[in-house]
Amino acid sequence: MDTQKGRLTSVNLEEIRKLTMLARAAILKMTTLAGSGHPGGSMSTIDYLLVLLHLAKLDPQNPDWKLRDRIIISHGHVSPAVYAALGLRGYFPLDDAIAQFRLAGSIFEGHVEPEVPGVEWASGNLGQGLSAACGIALACRLQKIWNHIFVLMGDGEQQKGQLSEARRFAIKYGLKNIVAFCDHNGLQIGGSISTIMPQNIKDDYQADGWQVISINGHELSEIQEAIFTASRADKPSLILAETVMGKGVSFMENKEQYHGSALSEEQLASALQELGIDNDLPRYKELRQAFFPLTEKTRNSQDIRINTGKPHIYQERTDNRSAWGNALCDISQINPHLSVAVFDCDLQVSVKTLEFERLFPQRFFECGIMEHHAAVTAGAMSRENIQVFFADFGVFGVDETYNQHRLNDINNTNLKIITTHVGLDVGEDGKTHQCIDYLGVMRNLFNFRIIIPADPNQTDRAIRYLAGKKGNYLVAMGRSKTDIIHSSAGKVFFDEDYQFTYGEADLLREGNQVAIFTMGNLVSYALKISDLLESRGLRTQVWNISTPLQIDEQVIFKAAATGFVFSYEDHNINTGLGSLLAEKLVHLGLSCHFHKFGVRNYAVSGKAKDVYKYCSLDPESVTAKIISIIEKPGVRSY
Repeated sequence: MDTQKGRLTSVNLEEIRKLTMLARAAILKMTTLAGSGHPGGSMSTIDYLLVLLHLAKLDPQNPDWKLRDRIIISHGHVSPAVYAALGLRGYFPLDDAIAQFRLAGSIFEGHVEPEVPGVEWASGNLGQGLSAACGIALACRLQKIWNHIFVLMGDGEQQKGQLSEARRFAIKYGLKNIVAFCDHNGLQIGGSISTIMPQNIKDDYQADGWQVISINGHELSEIQEAIFTASRADKPSLILAETVMGKGVSFMENKEQYHGSALSEEQLASALQELGIDNDLPRYKELRQAFFPLTEKTRNSQDIRINTGKPHIYQERTDNRSAWGNALCDISQINPHLSVAVFDCDLQVSVKTLEFERLFPQRFFECGIMEHHAAVTAGAMSRENIQVFFADFGVFGVDETYNQHRLNDINNTNLKIITTHVGLDVGEDGKTHQCIDYLGVMRNLFNFRIIIPADPNQTDRAIRYLAGKKGNYLVAMGRSKTDIIHSSAGKVFFDEDYQFTYGEADLLREGNQVAIFTMGNLVSYALKISDLLESRGLRTQVWNISTPLQIDEQVIFKAAATGFVFSYEDHNINTGLGSLLAEKLVHLGLSCHFHKFGVRNYAVSGKAKDVYKYCSLDPESVTAKIISIIEKPGVRSY
C-alpha cells in the first residue's frame, strides 16, 4: 500500500494461486494431526485471505508496526487458514503451526489468539470482530494513522445481533476505512444457513448504508479488484464472497460435516494427492512429539506517567458519580498529552459524562442503546495507547456485557469500566435495574481489578489513580448522594493527604469487640451501625473494603481477633464481599463468629433508604441482628 495515499498496489496473482494449494494442504495436515479443528470454512476462506495478506500494508518482520493495516478475524474457528496464510507470508515458520496446532502450551490454539504474530484480536465468540474493528479504526483516526481495517467474518455469524449494532456505528462515525469480508459458503454446523436462520446479508448491510460488493470468493482477480474498490469507497464496505466449504478437495466440497471435523489419515492422504502435495504427516508427528511448551507471557502493566492534578475535597454530601465525572474532566484538561476517550450508551446525564462530551467532543463516542458493541469497541480501542473509559449502568455495563468483557480480558485490553446505579441504590427503577451481582460476576475475570469507593472524596482519588494505570478495572458506585466519610475525630477521612492504593483497606473506626466489613454506599450506613453498637457498649471496628478482590490478610487477622466478624453490603449475599471474606477466614484457619448481611432475593422499587429497610439492611435492623448474635452466639452463622 502507498502509505501516503493509502492505496493498494496489485500483486502477482499467479504466485498467490500456488500458495493457496500449499495453504490448503497445511490446513488439512494440522487439523488431521490435532484430530480436531475447522477445515471446511478454512478452505473456503483461504483464497481471499491470502490475497489480502499480500495487498495490505503489513510487515511480517515487524508485526506490530504502528502504521500497518489491521486484519481482524472474527470467525476465529478458521484459525487453520489464518496460521497457514501467516506462515506462508513469513510471520513464523509454517512447520510450527502445522505441528503445534491445538497442542497444549502452543500459541497456535483452536481459535485465533493475539500471541500469534499477525493476529490482532482473539475471537471465536462470533459477532464481535466488527465491533473490535470499529474501536481500532477510531483509535487510528485519533492518532492520525491512515490505514485500512479489514474484518473477516462467516455467514452464519451474521445472525448475531451485535453485528447490526456495529454496522450502524461504523456509518455514524464515517469509518470508511473498514472493509469487511463475509465468507458466504452457505453452511454452518447444523446445515444450510437458510434453514437454520434465514437472512438477507446483502440487504441488511445496504439498509444500514454500507457498500456491498459480491464476488466469487475463489477467483483471485475478482478478490483483488473488490479490495481495490472497497478501499477507495467513501463508506464502509462488505465484500460478500460466494465460496464453497471444503473448496479444493472434491469429497469435502459443500459438506457441512467438515465445518468442524478433521479428516482421518486415510482421507488426508487422498486429499493431498488431489491437491498435488506430498504427504509428509510422519515428519509433523515427530515435530509435535518433540514440542516443549512455552512459559506463560506476562502482561504489560507499566504505569502511564501523568499529572493526577490536585484532589478535590468534597465537604458536602454528593453522589460518587458526580465526583467521577469531575475528576475525569480535570485529568483530561491538565494532561493534554494523555489520550483519553469515553464511550457512552445514551446515559450522559446519569453517568456524568456530559461535561466531557462538551469539552472533548472528538473523543466522546455515543453508542446509543448498543451495549454489546460499545463494550467491545471500547475494549479494542483501549489496546491502542488510549486510556478508554466505558460508562454505563451496572446492569448494562456488567451483567448484559459479561461475555464481551471476558473476551476483552483475554485480549489483554486496558479498559476502565465505570458503572453507576449498582447495588440497591438505583432510585425507583426497581429490581430490573438493581445490579446486585457485579462483584460476583466480574471476579470471574482473571485480570480485572474492582474498585468500590466509599464516598465522593475516595471516588476522586480512585479515578486519578486509574488514569495512570494499565490494565482492566471496574469502578462501581451507586446513584444517590452519600455522606462524606469522617474519622472518629470528625475530620474528612479521605482528605488532601490521602492517596488511593489498590489493595489497601481503610480502618474507619477502632474497636475490639465487633468488626464490620463494608463497601460502597453502605459505608456511611456502617458508621451509623457502629454508633448504635457503641451506645450499647460494643466497641466496633469498621473496615472500608474498596478493593474486595484484594484484601490484606493482616486486616482479616485483626478483625477476627474481635471474635465477631460481619460483612455488610447491598450485593447478592451468595457471591459478594461476604463470600470473599468467608473464603479468607477459612484459608487462614481463623475461628470467629461470622455473619453475612446482604441481598437475599430480588428487591423492590423505591428510594434507596426504603429499599434497604425492606431488605433489613437499614442500620437499625442490622444493629438489632448483630446484638442478637452476640448475646446468643451459638454456632457460626452464615
